[in-house]
Amino acid sequence: MTTLLRLGPLGHETPAIEVDGVVYDLRSLTGDIDGAFLAADGIRKARDAARSLPVLPHAAQLRVGAPIARPMAVLCIGQNYAAHAAESGNAAPTTPILFFKHPNTVVGGFDDLVLPKGAAKVDWEVELGVVIGRRASYLDSVDDALDCVAGYVVSHDVSERTWQKDLSGGQWSKGKIAAGFNPLGPGLVPADEVDPQALRIWSSVNGEARQDSNTADMVFSVAYLVWHLSQFTVLEPGDLLNTGTPQGVAMSGRFPYLAAGDTIELGIDGLGSQTQRVVAWPAD
Repeated sequence: MTTLLRLGPLGHETPAIEVDGVVYDLRSLTGDIDGAFLAADGIRKARDAARSLPVLPHAAQLRVGAPIARPMAVLCIGQNYAAHAAESGNAAPTTPILFFKHPNTVVGGFDDLVLPKGAAKVDWEVELGVVIGRRASYLDSVDDALDCVAGYVVSHDVSERTWQKDLSGGQWSKGKIAAGFNPLGPGLVPADEVDPQALRIWSSVNGEARQDSNTADMVFSVAYLVWHLSQFTVLEPGDLLNTGTPQGVAMSGRFPYLAAGDTIELGIDGLGSQTQRVVAWPAD
């Protein structure tokens, strides 16, 4: 198994590749794991060169950053699991629901989740993240779509439900765009090592199960979403596409919203897991 990683302090991460449990330093090949690296067939080049690269010292002790450098766009699909749509009080959508997150929402999967100032209903949403590797514009068919995917990652679409539903003016993004509201990682797994429609996806809070589903239950597949979005926008290398969350969120009314002191864990089989400690907004 191959995983692309960015390890080290925030803003100074080292690009790396893990192959069969050994982490190699990619700095001789690229300054970062970003759109330019992906567009230049960087994943293949990194895999080919990996065992000739230096091992990254003390990799296990380094902070795990987001596995892609700040994307130009974070595109998100709402209610893409029928059971989640139902717990939200809606029928399954007949066309993909699109909203956007700010690129500064993307942080490492083990960074603290800081509750925004004034937030009261912060919710978890584990999602399959799709990282674009090749420009996608007006794709001819769904069959062409997966060729534009570089890889897959565990993504956490954190949401503030009051801001999303009551203060949005009909849009969702106000509840989605607080800084740090998209923990990502631990690593980016190349697309050719993943079947995106056959992955168990789950979350827990304080060790208690919340979500447990499978990407086979998506209303719209990854391939369909990439093709569909390419009819309306140009997807660029390094862009992140969040593909929706399954049932089991706090908005369902079955669980309390997140509070300072909580620990949330999220994962997707084959892609790894991430853990965040929930902390309060600093006192003024």
